[in-house]
Amino acid sequence: MKMNYFVVGTNDMAAARTFYDTLFSQSGLQSMSPSERMTYWLGKDFAFAVAKPFDTLPATNGNGTMVGFCVGGEAEVRRLHALATDLGGDCEGAPNQRGPKFSAYVRDLDGNKMCFSD
Repeated sequence: MKMNYFVVGTNDMAAARTFYDTLFSQSGLQSMSPSERMTYWLGKDFAFAVAKPFDTLPATNGNGTMVGFCVGGEAEVRRLHALATDLGGDCEGAPNQRGPKFSAYVRDLDGNKMCFSD
């Protein structure tokens, strides 16, 4: 079994697109917006999206919910963490060795938590 896709909510699609387009700019992912309420970033065996909630209520981040990105190395963990915070994301854990993985944690503009690891 493998993960099919991961979606986080947003209340500002334009800001979310700018944040993730810039964050993923060196990843080789392609973005697509099948509707005004959803944008995907797609690659081989990879699908991530931001969406305005279907029920039209405000998006909220889940307490304890996090998406993890395996980015391939310590330098890329550091680069993405710095880029995410430069884009307005909040640091939730600076780049550091944590058990067997070198990782860093940030929240996006809507408070969704993500981890970058080697």
